[in-house]
Amino acid sequence: MEFSQTDEQKALQAMARKFAEKEITPIAAEYDEREEFPFQVAEKAHETGLMNLLIPEKYGGGGVSLLDTLIIQEELAYGCAGIGSMLFINNIALAPLIFAGTEAQKRKFVKPVCEAPKFAAICISEPGSGSDVAGISTTARKDGGNYIINGNKIFITAGGLADYYTVLAYTDKSRRHHGMSCFAVPRSTPGITVSKKFDKMGQRAADTVEMSFEDVVVPEENLIGKEGEGFKLIMQTFNESRPGVAISAIGIARRAFDEALFYSRTRRQFGTPLFDFQALQFLLTGMATKINAGRWLAYHAAWLFDQGRPNAMESAMAKAFCADAVMEITTNAVQIFGGYGYMREYPVEKLMRDAKVVQIYEGTSQIQNVLIAKALEKR
Repeated sequence: MEFSQTDEQKALQAMARKFAEKEITPIAAEYDEREEFPFQVAEKAHETGLMNLLIPEKYGGGGVSLLDTLIIQEELAYGCAGIGSMLFINNIALAPLIFAGTEAQKRKFVKPVCEAPKFAAICISEPGSGSDVAGISTTARKDGGNYIINGNKIFITAGGLADYYTVLAYTDKSRRHHGMSCFAVPRSTPGITVSKKFDKMGQRAADTVEMSFEDVVVPEENLIGKEGEGFKLIMQTFNESRPGVAISAIGIARRAFDEALFYSRTRRQFGTPLFDFQALQFLLTGMATKINAGRWLAYHAAWLFDQGRPNAMESAMAKAFCADAVMEITTNAVQIFGGYGYMREYPVEKLMRDAKVVQIYEGTSQIQNVLIAKALEKR
């Protein structure tokens, strides 16, 4: 086992940390308030090489490992989780194409997104189905050499800004999850409507929308993989993306810990710094311990993926642990700040709001525990 970073990983971490300090942290509160994504950050991130990290170099991506991506992702989430999630959404949205797309599909859909600061979005969740992926209602009916897609999608990250969508739909609903398929759909296709932009509690700089697909005609060559492989491709995508969600939680948690530690050393009560009170020391030591534990869970899940080994259980463990940890850590950071922590002029209020959704998206913490239990049962 090796627990030290390579020189290349240290360089990636330093580059991402510098980028977050210069380009993200100073504007995070402003764009949280405006509930807008600062597109200029995407332009600079693309120029710096901090977008599309998991996409192979031949298609314009960074071609780095999942573990290396996590090292960068933590630093950007430290600056702002909402902005950071947008900079990494292409890795998730294009994953089914990387896993199962043809060479022609990758050059048609993946390469244009990577060559310029553009976005892709993955369309899975629906008004009537969230963690229950097999519960979606969207259909893709075969009609000659085309598929006709009908349905509504909800909570779609980057949906309002994306040029391309990866859409999950039923091609044969009688087969349940064996009847689901994935499609690459350009934004310009007639019948696609972004119907609503959500006013969110946290991660407000991330574009999150509701969409409708009404008689959207896509050619059969836009089918990713084979009919019936959609559910498998989405699960494979989650095995890759959940370690990233976990490490983003660690980025938020580490920022909250740093803010709380600094405040506890400078704020005085009863004639002494807050840090001198053992009750607060125990809050801080608990934060530090869970940050380190969560980071290694996420790293291990990513390392397994990079090795081509099964990581579904480890990804679920990392996501569940880090999601619950960041909620606890940010809540305790607000507690350490006291009344000031409840005010928007201090950063811990935003961090607490940003943390909550990590327990919800890409499968709730409860769903992660169900997945872990099923994996244990198989063992």
